[in-house]
Amino acid sequence: MIDKAMQNNGNNSSNGEHALLEVRGLKTHFFTRSGVVKAVDGVNLRVKRGQVVCIVGESGCGKSMTALSILQLVDKPGRIVEGEIYLEGEELTSKNRREMSQLRGSRISMIFQEPRSSLNPVFKVGKQLLEVLSIHKHAIAKTEREQQVVDLLRAVGIPDPKKRASNYPHEMSGGMAQRVMIAMGIACAPDLLIADEPTTALDVTIQAQVLDLMRKLRDELNIGIIFITHDMGVVAEMADIVAVMYAGTVVEEAPTESLFEEPLHPYTQGLIASIPIMGEFKDRLDVIPGTVPSLIDMPPGCRFASRCRARIEHNLEKCLDEEPELMEVRSGHSVRCWLYEEQDT
Repeated sequence: MIDKAMQNNGNNSSNGEHALLEVRGLKTHFFTRSGVVKAVDGVNLRVKRGQVVCIVGESGCGKSMTALSILQLVDKPGRIVEGEIYLEGEELTSKNRREMSQLRGSRISMIFQEPRSSLNPVFKVGKQLLEVLSIHKHAIAKTEREQQVVDLLRAVGIPDPKKRASNYPHEMSGGMAQRVMIAMGIACAPDLLIADEPTTALDVTIQAQVLDLMRKLRDELNIGIIFITHDMGVVAEMADIVAVMYAGTVVEEAPTESLFEEPLHPYTQGLIASIPIMGEFKDRLDVIPGTVPSLIDMPPGCRFASRCRARIEHNLEKCLDEEPELMEVRSGHSVRCWLYEEQDT
């Protein structure tokens, strides 16, 4: 599907046991007149080659800002104030703008939620793809890069790719435009692909096709994927590992099967309970009561305490005073909740 030469960009291969990406204690804060917004507040994340890690949570929980922090694309007044980001052992937060621009596209790529806002409306899609290749593969002859454009469009399932390369973005459907964005993302065979809610604006049929395509690319290129979404159905279909975020931090992390079979954190339980089940009729869907606390004035204790039924049922006053650490309560399954304090291994 993808030419073998496009798969190997000179980096050491991995057997999948070692981390491709490792994020340690990441904190990204925004310094505003109203106060410090702790958008990402102590996130740890690990991605292996050939693995899909889904970051899930409601809007404003820090999913996208975590991705932008990995890419060093945080605009002022925001900045990374703490933490380390390693790509195959290479620390990224200490790199300057020029060094990071060389890594983006070649080793780390990102697919954004709305393709039409990411594609330039006045340039043909083929020319935009050619520009990506020209930046990172300028040593290759232009005729070869032009052929790679056609090969990339074919690889992401676009029919008649040579003709489609001459289309403008507005001449393509939403699903087709998203495929072009995926083609841009894999153009230089990156080690890591970050997809920020890439199927949100698509209908169910096209969404399924895009998810199938991403899984196929993962298998063929042996890349790591961070898939950001708020859709638990997509999580169940795509993820190997799930990281559930709430109010700027990860509150639960587990293999997908373990998370859906036995979610531990009350917030995760609420997310899964709110999913409609085909054939099951309810008077009303389950909802999580209350609202997310302010990221400027975070209350002491657990961030979810004010909305947590389990805290009330178990009369856990500690939840209001002290924030729990992320603790591993079974193999590969970690949770940030005082309910599991005694099970911490």
